[in-house]
Amino acid sequence: MERAIFAGGCFWCMVQPFEEMDGVESVLSGYTAGHVENPTYEQVCAGTTGHTEAVEIIFDPAKLSFADLVELYWTQTDPTDAFGQFEDRGDNYRPVIFYENDAQRQIAEQSKANLQASGRFARPIVTTIEPAQTFYPAEDYHQAFYKKSPERYALSSQRRHDFLERNWN
Repeated sequence: MERAIFAGGCFWCMVQPFEEMDGVESVLSGYTAGHVENPTYEQVCAGTTGHTEAVEIIFDPAKLSFADLVELYWTQTDPTDAFGQFEDRGDNYRPVIFYENDAQRQIAEQSKANLQASGRFARPIVTTIEPAQTFYPAEDYHQAFYKKSPERYALSSQRRHDFLERNWN
């Protein structure tokens, strides 16, 4: 098994698309890239820990490649918005592809360059590509939130859904 970590706004909205991919074993919501051990949701939301909400994906590379995950990642985000995603604003919601090794870094960088060159977006692709850091799972009530609270999930993800429909079909 291999691991991928992606940040793209609220972690609630990043789980379902990856969980539905064949070859994905698990998707956890959590926090990464901060300076406080075992942060809580309240601490991260306060913006004092340096963490970013993210998802940790464990996948079988015999069934699914990291490149496939990166391609899905782009279609779940606004890669031109460095200051959060959709309703969620601030550094803790910034878009990031975290890489585990040099091969993942190269795949992410090439994919980003390809997206920029495609002309799909008039603005620059600003999603950062950074080395993976310690990942802290979020509290249980955040895990698979789209299943636990579908009505609240739908309300919280409407702007994301509208953007994805307009820009990614």
